[in-house]
Amino acid sequence: MTQNQSGDQSLRSWLLLAFLSLIWGSSFILIKKGLLVFSAGEVGAYRIVSAAIVLLPLSIPRLKKLNKKQLFNLVIAGMVGSFIPAFLFATAQTQISSSITGVLNALTPLFVVIIGALFFGARITTRNSIGLIIAFIGVLILITVKAGAGFSGLTDINAFAFLVILATVCYGINLNIIKHWFVKLKPVEITAISLLLVLPVALGYLLFATDFIYKINHAEGAKLAAGYLTILGVLGTAFALIIFNGLVKIASPVFASMVTYLIPIVAIAWGVVDGEVLLPGHYIGILAVITGVWIGNKKKKTIRAMA
Repeated sequence: MTQNQSGDQSLRSWLLLAFLSLIWGSSFILIKKGLLVFSAGEVGAYRIVSAAIVLLPLSIPRLKKLNKKQLFNLVIAGMVGSFIPAFLFATAQTQISSSITGVLNALTPLFVVIIGALFFGARITTRNSIGLIIAFIGVLILITVKAGAGFSGLTDINAFAFLVILATVCYGINLNIIKHWFVKLKPVEITAISLLLVLPVALGYLLFATDFIYKINHAEGAKLAAGYLTILGVLGTAFALIIFNGLVKIASPVFASMVTYLIPIVAIAWGVVDGEVLLPGHYIGILAVITGVWIGNKKKKTIRAMA
């Protein structure tokens, strides 16, 4: 590879990383905009429906190649990796800001480590443990800070933050089962088919258990809100995966994982632009969470011989 080619590839990697961070970091403000008109259940279901539909050209042709066990496992992946978190995030954001939600989402890599250690034989290192403790302190700070009262203590916490944490636990489970259960399937196939398999549940719920159709036709601002949610599903769920896979291919998984630390920055920026107020205690908690995640996932540098 020539120096110019290497430089072009490096520039492309950074551009993809920035674009991916912007897409995923914007997810939380898009959820917030959707909640101005639709219920949390409608937001979660429509997110899944829009993402699954846009990926139909990828999922349907591959569906017949899978056996029953693979299909069953993909249903589980679809539920814990997409369906359940979509509803948890939307419900949480009815009571907590998009900024704080974006920061708490950064806990995902730590739960990947914890779930891997508990159920898949992975090892928790001293660095992992230190990171977990620091991030946990940050979470406690974030859920106990109250306007005008400083730190309110554990007797007065915002319980909705635990829904975000539960969503990151789901992501941790999903990433581990993808690693161990779907060795022969590509990530794009896993996402597309798993979304297809949970599509009937999400679509059925949206059409028959909510007022989504009525709101689309009659509620003020509904079409704009649905547009925000379509962007969330199509870009934030479907296309973002393709971008991430491309980034891993031309750069490295370690480089791609940097998106974890950039997402909260984008989420906070959108929240501030939208008028959300962050207290001094919030900034302390944010710093602790991001620092803990960084320490907990920092890899030891290794020297590899050049062939």
